[in-house]
Amino acid sequence: MSIPVVTIGSEQAELVGGLERLHGPVTVVRRCAELAELVAACQSGLARVAVVVGDTADITVTLVDRLAAVAVGIVGLSDDDGERRRLDGLGVGAAHERVRAEDLAELIAEAARRAGALAAAGASASSFSLAGARPVADVPTTADEVGESGDGGAAATGEIIAFWGPTGAPGRTTLAINAAAELVRAGKSVLVVDADTYGASVAAQLGLLDEAAGLAQACRLGDQGALDAGALRRLATPVVTEAGILLVLTGITRADRWPELRAAALGTVLERSREIADVVVIDAGFCLEADEELSFDTMAPRRNAATLRSLELADRIVAVGAADAVGMPRLVRALAELEQAVPHASPDVVFNKVRKGALGRFPERALRDAWDRFGPRRPITALVPYDVEAADASLLGGSLLLECAPQSPLRTAVANVVCSPVQRNRKTAVASARALVTRPR
Repeated sequence: MSIPVVTIGSEQAELVGGLERLHGPVTVVRRCAELAELVAACQSGLARVAVVVGDTADITVTLVDRLAAVAVGIVGLSDDDGERRRLDGLGVGAAHERVRAEDLAELIAEAARRAGALAAAGASASSFSLAGARPVADVPTTADEVGESGDGGAAATGEIIAFWGPTGAPGRTTLAINAAAELVRAGKSVLVVDADTYGASVAAQLGLLDEAAGLAQACRLGDQGALDAGALRRLATPVVTEAGILLVLTGITRADRWPELRAAALGTVLERSREIADVVVIDAGFCLEADEELSFDTMAPRRNAATLRSLELADRIVAVGAADAVGMPRLVRALAELEQAVPHASPDVVFNKVRKGALGRFPERALRDAWDRFGPRRPITALVPYDVEAADASLLGGSLLLECAPQSPLRTAVANVVCSPVQRNRKTAVASARALVTRPR
């Protein structure tokens, strides 16, 4: 059976002639003048492989991801050795522009086979693009580069913890950055990633005057297949704390910059992040709506793609809800949405801002009783008390709880969420709330 192919590039005429003279294994069904035409042809089901000749700079992780989503493979032909290595790193079949027609046909067949296997497995297309060779930028060429990027080729082993929760400011960011600091104190190397596309606030809470949007820069490099461990370290902002150095990839500076955080590129960034940190802490956005259902253009960027990809790749999800009559129903509904959006997710439920004023005399008991009646069949992992003085001191000084309020019950509860399994069974939320009331000023 002949493989239908679409082509694009200034030198495609000679290439197409060579393929047609083979009479069989490959059929060129359209010669495209621009990338949009090629993408449209692939989306329509016209072709199984796209061949880009010469002008391969437009081949990015995002393009590979979107075409793989419709079971279309990509082959890039370039005279530049470095560009061919870059394409290999993206999982794209690459060869010289003057490749023999027979060899090109074999490359096309392999690209079609890989794309078909990916579609059958239902895997993430961005994981497909990462499955090839390492990006050329990720291959150290000097002794200094090897030293900067660690071992230069270690497998990604870091754990990803995503802090997520429904709308309404339940305290995702506060818990995320302070949990990251506690992990640093425990001897871990930690990278915080602000992936909230609606209201990125990690930089503000840490007192950083950042206008560079480190995550957006990392995504741009990742999309081109040029992001290595050394580049990621340079883009991350170091925050010196009493516990040690915390690395931060700051979020977008305006909500309308969300298209810069494409799902495939963010996936690349997170996989690279595993290589430079023992733990990657993500402050994720709240919305899980699959907005492609609202768009006629399935190649368009997705408003909530950053949140969804973060949760898909996370090894652990901490679902944060506000402990009050509004926050609990929101979390219940959000967990149902999470189950549909990310079926494999098994989130740890954490209620923040536990206090008598919102829940009555025995807030912990009231919260657990209500959860048992109305919540999903998932236990509450932790209850974090509302320590307004410590939280305000942290915001005012742009500091962490372990620095400005090391003895606060809030800091202790946050530390137990990530550093100790004891929090799952201890009954201290009420006691902590009482301590908050009676603690001398």
